[in-house]
Parts: sequence; C-alpha cells; structure tokens
Amino acid sequence: MEILQIKNLDFTYPGEKIKTLENISFSVLKGSINLLIGATGSGKSTLLRLIKTQIRPVGQTSGKIIFETDDILTDGTDLISSKIGFVGQDPDQQIVTDKVWSELVFGPENMGIDSNDIHIRAAEISSYFGIDNWYEDDTDKLSGGQKQILNLASVMITQPDILILDEPTSQLDPVSASAFISTLVKLNTEFGTTVLIAEHRTEDLFHLADKLLILDKGKLIFDDTPLSACTRMKGHYIYDNFPASAKLWSKLDIKDLCPLCVKDGIKFLEKNFYPSRSETITADAAADCLPVVQTYNLWFRYSKNEKDILKGAAFTVQKGETYSILGSNGSGKTTILNLISGLVRPYRGCIKINGKKITEYKNNTLYRGTLAFLPQDPKLVFINDTVEKDLIEAAESLAYSYQNTQLRTAEIIDQFEIKSLIHMHPYDLSGGERQICAIAKLMISDPQIILLDEPTKGLDSVCKKSSDHCLNI
Repeated sequence: MEILQIKNLDFTYPGEKIKTLENISFSVLKGSINLLIGATGSGKSTLLRLIKTQIRPVGQTSGKIIFETDDILTDGTDLISSKIGFVGQDPDQQIVTDKVWSELVFGPENMGIDSNDIHIRAAEISSYFGIDNWYEDDTDKLSGGQKQILNLASVMITQPDILILDEPTSQLDPVSASAFISTLVKLNTEFGTTVLIAEHRTEDLFHLADKLLILDKGKLIFDDTPLSACTRMKGHYIYDNFPASAKLWSKLDIKDLCPLCVKDGIKFLEKNFYPSRSETITADAAADCLPVVQTYNLWFRYSKNEKDILKGAAFTVQKGETYSILGSNGSGKTTILNLISGLVRPYRGCIKINGKKITEYKNNTLYRGTLAFLPQDPKLVFINDTVEKDLIEAAESLAYSYQNTQLRTAEIIDQFEIKSLIHMHPYDLSGGERQICAIAKLMISDPQIILLDEPTKGLDSVCKKSSDHCLNI
C-alpha cells in the first residue's frame, strides 16, 4: 500500500529561472525504507521540505504530493501534520526548549494530547531511546549525537506514520552516526515506521533500503532497488556515494552479485581472490620539518565550575603536513581548533604559530595570510547577502587594489566552481554548497595554515573530492 505519492512535481525558488525540482514522480510503500541520494545541491532538501508542510520553502510549485489520500499541496495540511515526522541536518536547529524532558513533551502538548497520555508516552520513548540517564539534563549540554537522538525521539513521541530525515548524520562522528542509523532501522523493524531519508553516508543503510532514489540536478534519474542501481548506474559519478563494497565490485570484471555491505564484501573477496602476503607501508616524511603549529600542555575549561575539556594536550604540526584530529562528539576537537585560532585562550599551556606565541600576533595579523579557520557552522563565515559580496569583502580586507581584488575573487570562484552560487544569499544555499563557499572565502587570503572543523559534513563524495583538490592546489 502506498503511503506517499509524488506526481509530476516541479519547484522553482523566487527569482530563479532554473527549476530546483523538475517532473519528480515516485511512490513510497508503507513500512518501507527509502534512501534518497544525490550530489550537493541536487534538490534533496527541497524535496523533503515540500513534503513536510510546516517548513515548506517559498517558491512556485506544481504537481501533486499525495499523503495517504490527501493532496497536501492543496488541502488537509493541518490534519496530517503530526503524521509526517521530520528530522533535519543540524541537531541544534530543531531543539526549542532548555530541558530534555520538556523537549520530549513539547510536540504532544501542542497537539492537545491528554497530560496522562503524554507522561506515559514520554516514559516509553525515553526508555526506548536510552534517554533515561540524561532525561533531566539541559539540552545545550548534550553532545551532537545525543541531540539528534533527542530530535528523533521528540518526533517519534507524536507517533508519525512516515519519518522524513534530511541528512541526519551529517554532523555526527562515525560512531554516533552508526548508532543513529541502527536506531532508525530498529524503528522501522519494530514499529513498521515508513522511512524516507536523504543521506551521504550510505555504508550502514544501503543494504537495508527497500528502494533507492537518485536525484541529479533536480531530476529523478533512478527509482529502484539498491542492487539494481549497482548495475545500472555503473560509470555514473553518483557511484562515489555507494558503499565501498559496491565501488570495489564495479572496478572488477567478475560475474557475481554486487556486495552491498562489508559482510558481503568480505565474502565476495574470499570467494574470488586468494590472500597475498602483506607488505609494510611507510608514511612519507613531511615536505619540510619546520613546525608551524606547536601546542604545549594545554588545559582548558569553558567556565570556572565546569570540568576540564582539555588536560595537558600537546602536539606539533610540521610545515606541509596534513594533521587529522579524531574523536567522538564532545571529546574536545572543536576546542583545540578554537585555541589554535585564538578565539579562546587556555588557562595553562602555550601555543606557537610559526615559532611565535599566538599572544604576540596583534591587530588580526594572524589571519592575514598566516591562518584561516572554518568553524563547524559555516553560516558564521558569512556577513553579506550574497556569496560574491563576501568574497570581495574578504579580498578588500587584505588591502588588495581594486584590480587585484577582482582578479583574486574570480580566481577563487573558478577554482571552487561556484559561479552559479555567487549571487545567492548564503543562507539559501544547501548545507554542502554553503560549506564549499565558506572554504572558498577562507582561501581568498591564501593562508599558510588552514584549520577545518568537520569541513565535509553535508557534502557528497564528489564534492569532498573537489574540495580536497582545491585545498591542495
């Protein structure tokens, strides 16, 4: 039985000539898991938000979105709002209260559900999602993974018939992301909840999806099973978003079923290949042994009465070296980058940039060709109403002449391939597009050191490769 039908859906944002979505048609079966993938800016978020009426974007729309029996583009929006649950990319944007327990009951209270029923639902949901231990906590103290689990629980307490998720793991570490996907699959298996999810991380979900939908430049180019996609989409750039096992299979001329997960991939390799002797791989030395970042015995806490986030952290980054900081949500990765960028100061320890104490850099000289920092939220980088104005202002702040400002801006636009985005408001871009434009703005100053706080969140595999290439030019 079909719970959702999209028929000949077109959508165009105000002031735009090119359609964001064009002639989209597909259906979703009740109780199924449907995976939506596509390059950054392909229209995934727009499509999902059109289905959730309360957050529908403004623009010109035609076609039909039929939920059960109602065309929700024209009628029945108030009656079916609670039946369609929505979880977005940014865990912080969906939380509206200051306590975990109040966030859970916020939805049912607004639906006018009896208070006794709300208490029963809250107890059941908090137990099911493992929220018991932090039920009384402040929402702003939660990790990214906890916030997204809370968002999911806050939606599920309203008992929706279909759950729509827009890249819900884009800001989570791999462990938290896997836990979130496992919870999602559990909801589908145990409650029969229909799932429609847009996601770049497909490793944990690809083999479990009943249907794969692929968007490309606003058009639906594939609507079938994941296994069918492995054969029919071979050679298409979207294959970079498929699991590693499928990508390996596509490179080999072996007549066997495509493995859709790691488990099947191991069986595939064992069946078709003999093990060979292992070889030791040695890492290349850094291009130059001069240290550009040195940290000594860093201790830091955000307030006097809170626990230490960093306890004696120390490391050195050499010139020409790519240094990766790994850790789960809340482990202190962002804090370290904030310290190195000079946004906050440790209460003990020392930081040197190019052999000079960070406290000795005066009048923003640290950010003029020496260091650039991309924060976790790329919206913080933008201060103007178009991307182009932000790029020009960044160049002008470096005291470039008018001619050099224009040349440098044009060079960056071409390097990052963002010409089609420069006249848009940064907040109107998709998460991935905004991330790329933010990186482009940082590169205006041609910095010696680049600090990136989870720079690939919200990006598909193709965009990740493109950004990596641009940063290494």
